[in-house]
Amino acid sequence: MRKLLFSLSLFSCLFTAAQKHITLFETSGGTESPTYPDVIKWWKALDAAYPTVKMLEMGPTDAGFPLHVVLVAADGKLDIKAAKATKKNIILVNNGIHPGEPDGIDASMLLVRDIVQNKYKLPSHIVLAFIPVYNIGGALNRSKNYRIDQNGPVEKGFRGNSQNFDLNRDFIKADTKEALSFARIFQMLDPDVFVDNHVSNGADYQHVMTLLTSQHNRLGGEMGNYLNKVFEPALYPLMKEKGFDLVPYVNHFAETPDSGWPQYWDSPRYSSGYASLFNTFSFVPETHMLKPYKDRVASTRALMESFVEFTASHGKEMIALREKTRQQQSMQAVFPMHWKLDRSQFIEIDFKGFEAGHKPSEISGLPRLYYDRNKPYQKKVKFYNTYKDTFSITKPSAYIIPQGWWKVIERLEANGIRMRRLGKDSTIEVEAYRIDNYQSSARPYEGHHLNNNVKVTKSVKKVSFRKGDYFIPLNQPANRFLMEVLEPQGEDSYFTWNFFDPVLGQKEGYSDYVYEETASVYLKQNPELKTRLEQRRAADSAFAKNGAAQLDFIFKASPNYETAHLQYPVYRVK
Repeated sequence: MRKLLFSLSLFSCLFTAAQKHITLFETSGGTESPTYPDVIKWWKALDAAYPTVKMLEMGPTDAGFPLHVVLVAADGKLDIKAAKATKKNIILVNNGIHPGEPDGIDASMLLVRDIVQNKYKLPSHIVLAFIPVYNIGGALNRSKNYRIDQNGPVEKGFRGNSQNFDLNRDFIKADTKEALSFARIFQMLDPDVFVDNHVSNGADYQHVMTLLTSQHNRLGGEMGNYLNKVFEPALYPLMKEKGFDLVPYVNHFAETPDSGWPQYWDSPRYSSGYASLFNTFSFVPETHMLKPYKDRVASTRALMESFVEFTASHGKEMIALREKTRQQQSMQAVFPMHWKLDRSQFIEIDFKGFEAGHKPSEISGLPRLYYDRNKPYQKKVKFYNTYKDTFSITKPSAYIIPQGWWKVIERLEANGIRMRRLGKDSTIEVEAYRIDNYQSSARPYEGHHLNNNVKVTKSVKKVSFRKGDYFIPLNQPANRFLMEVLEPQGEDSYFTWNFFDPVLGQKEGYSDYVYEETASVYLKQNPELKTRLEQRRAADSAFAKNGAAQLDFIFKASPNYETAHLQYPVYRVK
């Protein structure tokens, strides 16, 4: 009897402990997702109950709350430096970057709870890292009215953060505290695999889960080939075993994409594109918004398990590939910067869609698109997933950035860039860019007017630098990141994102009626310039009729013209 009572008591304690970690998602029957405070409270309770879980505060956010990271390891050894030293694989999962898409928030809670309660076995050589909620400001801004087209949960967070930035466009420009904190987290963890959980909109189809995989050509080399030929294809049968027909992210927002679609171009501004710059295998799971929330969460969990299972079997070769790629990039001379979709190459994928049609709109009376879920189909469609580089730049041996550009330095430091400061005032021969032309976007995009179609002229000159300016060698693992952000023609460079816009405006000028006298004297002292002026007048009739333009021509050829105007202030050491 005493043994029976003891057994019942033990069972009761275990049951009560399990009940403490049940989630709102479960108690609501898969229709609700917890608030931000409840998510953090839940993870803290799990941390307190199990030595295999550790929750860390990792940096500030615009919302005023710290950004958390949860570490999970089956052996309870949660020191990241030690994990790296012993060649453990690290998988980083980001949740709630768009809090109206909370699938990953709930799926991660369910997965880790089952790991610590021995319902799902986490391999001993894998450390899982979760950001429970990335966009805290958006998560606090909940409503039943957001993401009106989405099938659950009942309440959803808002897409914008506390500054109303879309954080999934902020990984390079880092206008938010979240982005700077994320960069430091990413550098600390240096994950082998990065997963950023989302929910998709667009065309209707049968698939619950779609997968945006970082573009393999841009990842490049052996890692890109491995991602395209080994890693991504292996996920499809793993998901099939779990009851989900995985398909590449359906990059199509009109009718049913019977003709196929191109792979989404995840440039470095996006999470997966950013992570690829540091040679991490990167993915963005996108569940379909019209599927029930319960099914979406289940598919998100299934895909995270698939990442764990693939890494469990291939972890050593993944680490070896990353190390080899870093060694190669430290010596790589030329880096591709611009890319173009190659429509001559494609693969065929199995797509399960619904027939699309048109019927009169009850609002306008005009034809409107609809999908007929009574007419499902399965067919092979073309998936265009090959991009070719169209423009490359040769790597310098180092960059030099004057210390006044502290916003750029701050972002480089957050991304773990090795730099040293000049110990004394120095004159150094460098390659210097002059901005010849650019196009600034007509409308703001995420707080910026992007500079595109940048044209530069490169020259060799001696430049005087001050003690404390930053010398950045390009013999480090972050070479690719440095090229992307510091070359002005990079797709998501700091010049593209307006960090160097002050050089685009001329600061010193002149009064025409005064400078007329000065310019006249200068022309007499410089007959070569006078010859050039006359040649320009002869060749350009509009210029010949424009006195102000001719005066400006002389000014810009004189030592009175400021050297900083249109001078790109990042210098290349040959």
